[in-house]
Amino acid sequence: MTISNFAKESSKLICLHYNQCDPKKCTSFKLNKYNLLKIVKSIRGNLKKSIILTPFAAQEISIDDRGKLSRYGLIVIDCSWKKIINLKMDDFLYPRKLPPLIAANPTNYGKWEKLSSVEALAAALYITNYSNQADLILSKFSWGIQFRKLNKFEKKK
Repeated sequence: MTISNFAKESSKLICLHYNQCDPKKCTSFKLNKYNLLKIVKSIRGNLKKSIILTPFAAQEISIDDRGKLSRYGLIVIDCSWKKIINLKMDDFLYPRKLPPLIAANPTNYGKWEKLSSVEALAAALYITNYSNQADLILSKFSWGIQFRKLNKFEKKK
């Protein structure tokens, strides 16, 4: 796959980051370092049309969201539970939750629904058939491929 083909077959990744984590363990910071994700402090303008991952959404992300990801991008929230509870989801057109998944990150290995930001993004990308991009972001972590195996994400043809 050429770089230009990859760009056509990838989604813009954004992290709404509240600086409440250990910077040395933060998967969002690492993805940002590789220019695979943009970190923002607030969501404005067209970003409000992005798919935003939140455990409080009524609707699960699905392949039907692929067009929205392609056009507007995918947002993950990196903050404490206290902060996410207070976040106004009414501001977002497309909040989505993930199905129950098992974490592979060293802090929460084997725990249900205790995903790191990179795991949440990768899961959404696998579900919306952006498997190459999901593989790429997970490849930056020694445990990344384990997430794919634990949750049985298969490449879609």
